[in-house]
Amino acid sequence: MIVTQEAVYAGISTVIDPEVGFDIVSLGLIYNVIIEEANVHVKMTLSTRGCPLHELIKQWTKEAVEKVKGVQNCEIEIVWEPAWNITMASESVKKALS
Repeated sequence: MIVTQEAVYAGISTVIDPEVGFDIVSLGLIYNVIIEEANVHVKMTLSTRGCPLHELIKQWTKEAVEKVKGVQNCEIEIVWEPAWNITMASESVKKALS
């Protein structure tokens, strides 16, 4: 089975940031998804460096990707550049938070 970016993003979108109540895809926290056969590399950030749920959100994201059919391995890379800001969120999230 071929793993698609759409399927991976759909899986990741089930991960909700409990501090704001929106999924991490809509928040704009996912910077890149690289798929090499059955292996997925997710480059993401968090809304703040001091996020107390850092490890939990990272684990939830890994588990969500690993549930996608065809995925055998997932690596999560947390990056801080570019720094996240609200302009990276979807229009519906911006509207709800403004």
